[in-house]
Amino acid sequence: MEFTESTDYSVVSYCFPSHNLSCLKVDRLTPEYISMYIFFALVSFFTVFSNLLVIISICYFKQLQTPTNLLILSLAVSDFMVGLVVIPIESIKLIESCWYFGKTFCSIFQATVFTLIFVSLYNLVLIAVDQYYAVCNPLLYCSKMTTTKTLIFIFLIWSYSLIYNLTLLYCNANLYRSQEDKICYGECTMVVSFTWGVVDLIVSFVGPCSVIIGIYMYILKVARRQEKLINIVLVRFQSSAKEPTMTKTSGRKATKTLGIVLFVFLTCWITHYICILSEDSISNPSLVIAFLVWVIYINSFLNPIIYVFRYTWFRASVKHILTLKILDPLSVYINITA
Repeated sequence: MEFTESTDYSVVSYCFPSHNLSCLKVDRLTPEYISMYIFFALVSFFTVFSNLLVIISICYFKQLQTPTNLLILSLAVSDFMVGLVVIPIESIKLIESCWYFGKTFCSIFQATVFTLIFVSLYNLVLIAVDQYYAVCNPLLYCSKMTTTKTLIFIFLIWSYSLIYNLTLLYCNANLYRSQEDKICYGECTMVVSFTWGVVDLIVSFVGPCSVIIGIYMYILKVARRQEKLINIVLVRFQSSAKEPTMTKTSGRKATKTLGIVLFVFLTCWITHYICILSEDSISNPSLVIAFLVWVIYINSFLNPIIYVFRYTWFRASVKHILTLKILDPLSVYINITA
């Protein structure tokens, strides 16, 4: 008699056993369920908590309410909503391997996801434009990037993102209904026509990606040129040799920060869209795309680290918040950057 040891730790069943077109469901072991829920709960918590600290800091302290920080605030709000709404629901969908919330909520959820990610992406474009004027045209910065203009741009981005994604869902609703018999019951997915796929590729990827990369490459070029000019002036008119070294270090730090921004952006977005475009050549496309989608969600956790945690004013504001010093009414006017 021959004995074989089974190494399959999951059993495949159905999301809705009474439905003929039910999707498959993966029945996980209890330890796996618990570990996955704990992991995604921690991701959601830290995404919400870190972005909430950014929101409170900029909204509370008057000194921090500058055009640049308003853009960071808008980015933090979108990332906060990703951590509060998108990550918990997507984690349930991933762990349970089924969608139990109905078709209507599926459409609402998709509109929410696309809008928040769209807003986050175009906030990065505005931040790139803001950095362009701050580094390349500092004399024009105060006139080009005022508080009023920044608030108008933020409002337009949120409105445009909502209208665009609602239009995208509405125009492809009939296509989804026509192919509904090919989609298993218990899945929340979206069917997009070829035309809309091309439009969305340009609007959601090629356009903003080209703008951000172009602006950051130009900023790096200008920053290096300015660093060389400053070092030449310091060598000629300063007797101390330490000062040029300090300037060079500062320039390297700025270059490193921009490099991190570019790396995370390219990793989260370009890889995702390339994977979608080459879906037919991937052995397990659904698994790979699901992983890359989660990389985009995790980006909402990384954004506060990249854009805010490197600022000294944020560390100071967090200290005031966590020690409850903001309960003092006069603390709103404190010099947080001192």
